[in-house]
Amino acid sequence: MSYDELELDLVGDRKTALFVIISDTDDTFNFIVSIMYTQLFNLLCDRADDVYGGRLPIHVRCLLDEFANIGQIPKFEKLIATIRSREISASIILQSKSQLKAIYKDNADTIEGNCDTTLFLGGKEKTTLKEIAEILGKETIDLYNTSDTRGSQRSYGMNYQKTGKELMSQDEIAVMDGGKCILQVRGVRPFFSNKYDICKHKNYKYLSDYDKKNTFDIEKYLSTNLILKPEDEVELYQM
Repeated sequence: MSYDELELDLVGDRKTALFVIISDTDDTFNFIVSIMYTQLFNLLCDRADDVYGGRLPIHVRCLLDEFANIGQIPKFEKLIATIRSREISASIILQSKSQLKAIYKDNADTIEGNCDTTLFLGGKEKTTLKEIAEILGKETIDLYNTSDTRGSQRSYGMNYQKTGKELMSQDEIAVMDGGKCILQVRGVRPFFSNKYDICKHKNYKYLSDYDKKNTFDIEKYLSTNLILKPEDEVELYQM
């Protein structure tokens, strides 16, 4: 951290992959990640405005997995509302919506409101199930009631009416098949769809799930040991 090796302001100038790896059990250094994200968003917004007229040439997408475990990003409710116009997007991945409310309190609704797309992969947390059921809305169904009265004179009756029913109730969402998902995009009705089979992707063969040889060794990548090649020229100083 004594010098800049990330060049965060240039992430939107060229295709770049930045991996932020932190412990999901020890939050001691989470504040460093929060500072980094704040600096990243501020630098990219300033560069988009000052150099490119408001939009970065390369779209920057932040995949914020385990968002509840990276600590609170200062003023994130304001950042997520302003970064979109600069070609910056954020995918917030949570186990449940209650995690977002636990960290950002009243600003959780603001953050959620600035997300145009909601993808529900499954879960059983009550708050999440209730909000998903409300968002899905209702459908119109036909309701038939029949009656049969037996006595000295037998009578029959039939009543027909239209009524509203939740598109999916909370218990239906809770027991949703693991291979299904619910996708809601702003402006259109929600989709009840199959999850994508990652094994069918053309780049699946490059993952460690396909071949253990593809496993990325971060310790080896960050090794600072000096390895000299036979053709390297060096100067030797005797101290």
